[in-house]
Amino acid sequence: MPSPHDSFHDLGFARADTGRAARTGDAEVIYGAGKTAEQVVALITALRAAHPDHPALVTRADGDIRSAVVAAFAQSEVDDEARSVAVGHFPAAVGRVCVVSAGTSDAAVAAEAAFTARVFGAGVSSIRDVGVAGVHRLLAVRDVLDSADCLVVVAGMDGALPSAVGGLTGVPLIAVPTSVGYGASFGGLAALLAMLNSCAPGVAVCNIDNGFGAGVFAARVARRAGDQQSARRAHSPVPEVSS
Repeated sequence: MPSPHDSFHDLGFARADTGRAARTGDAEVIYGAGKTAEQVVALITALRAAHPDHPALVTRADGDIRSAVVAAFAQSEVDDEARSVAVGHFPAAVGRVCVVSAGTSDAAVAAEAAFTARVFGAGVSSIRDVGVAGVHRLLAVRDVLDSADCLVVVAGMDGALPSAVGGLTGVPLIAVPTSVGYGASFGGLAALLAMLNSCAPGVAVCNIDNGFGAGVFAARVARRAGDQQSARRAHSPVPEVSS
């Protein structure tokens, strides 16, 4: 029996990392861009056979791939906005991720982060269109931000939203720059640099348009927080009730 450190399934065109779930707690994810629908279906089949208790996630899946996956697997969930599809039952949600986006143009990246976090076992809520051009919209949801275990903050253009959110709450925060904006945004580079130079402490930053990476990070933070909360409740003494 191969160990999780050397187990993989050679499909000829790819080597599916079937041991990743045992090593890290999370299964390998299929990046759909550049792959054919037939290749994606074959990869899902291999991953599901190796660990049927983990859903198989495909990101950056075009319409043909999403349609092929739904046709091939009964237990499929598609998020067209996120351009993602997953096969298999999602795990029970542990902890809470809140995905915050600056504008409607950031929706696809935010949706990818939210869908990924769900597949990776976190409960997810979303707050849309609270960019700093109308900062009163952000202030109106401060209580929701504070209630999350981890925040994913998605913004393009000037990329200022993560700094504003990071100044309002101490919840762990992962910022995601998007490639949305006019010419001097340089395809998201301006937002990326703004987030890396955030004056709010404790802001971590993902790559441009990388909703997937942010969703994985946020889910792991939320799961750990949720597990710790459950453990504390389990070890708390039950108060005595006098008759």
